[in-house]
Amino acid sequence: QVQLEESGGGWVQPGGSLRLSCSASEFPLETKAIGWFRQAPGKEREGFAYIHSDGGFTWYDSSLRGRFTTSKDSAKNTVYLQMNSLKPEDTGVYYCALGLRYGQDFGGYEFDYWGQGTQVTVSS
Repeated sequence: QVQLEESGGGWVQPGGSLRLSCSASEFPLETKAIGWFRQAPGKEREGFAYIHSDGGFTWYDSSLRGRFTTSKDSAKNTVYLQMNSLKPEDTGVYYCALGLRYGQDFGGYEFDYWGQGTQVTVSS
């Protein structure tokens, strides 16, 4: 059973930065991608970025491109999300998830393993 754990959330003022970590007990060989999702207050969870399992390709929602960057450290079984120039509308619970199969979910994958989420609050 794969376990994912997010960390690095917290409170930050607008314009600030946070780096989230998504640590896995292991990345199964069949992992296709690691996705990042967030759930804003009163809204549904939605995907906004993903990275291929080899770290060679990343994709971002156009509204976040240039502010958010995801990367992978295979030696540490960890994926990072660097978030800069944070805005109040970035507030929410952030999740990472493993996409082990191609499918109809976000980015064309099916996400089977999820972390518990980490709260990010951007306010003055």
